[in-house]
Amino acid sequence: MVKSLPHGEDGLCRCGWCGSDPLYMRYHDTEWGVPEYDDRALFEKLILDGFQAGLSWITILRKRDNFRKAFDGFQPEKIARYTPKKLDALMQDAGIVRNKAKIEGSVLNARGWLQIMEKEDGFSNYLWNYLDGKPKQNAWTSLKQVPAETPVSQAISKDLRKRGFTFVGPTIVYAFMQAVGMVNDHIVDCHRHQAVKKLKRR
Repeated sequence: MVKSLPHGEDGLCRCGWCGSDPLYMRYHDTEWGVPEYDDRALFEKLILDGFQAGLSWITILRKRDNFRKAFDGFQPEKIARYTPKKLDALMQDAGIVRNKAKIEGSVLNARGWLQIMEKEDGFSNYLWNYLDGKPKQNAWTSLKQVPAETPVSQAISKDLRKRGFTFVGPTIVYAFMQAVGMVNDHIVDCHRHQAVKKLKRR
């Protein structure tokens, strides 16, 4: 048994990073590590992971609904056409992370997403092809074993940058891969490890 894993009031063992915050625990139990294949949902998560840079994920999680409203439901087609006036309005929105480079970067990323959708048979296929369409199943017994980046995240990061994306360094990309289930990084004694492992590509 990995003793460092916290137990919630429900007695379930969880990865230590989610702590005891109810919102964080719910995210861990229902979203993190679940394979995602929807093009737009993947775009949203990548943008939010970019906004997380230098911050904690719980900060972004608490603002996620505000982000969705401010960024038109993360519709890349709309974000790609944002005007300077819209960008200024976003910089005044206290409900999101007001970082000029990250806000402007979301426009560049939306344009990059549109190009991939056109040239690579979709954003989802583009990403999942790096893993032959199947999540990588890890078997970490401690959070200390979990890498910050991998050769795959480095390769994706390098290619995204070539395509004009920003805030997609290999560490950000790996955090994204963990969140969208490209890798199963739930610790083996976490109650979600086996549950996520059993999920099939839809």
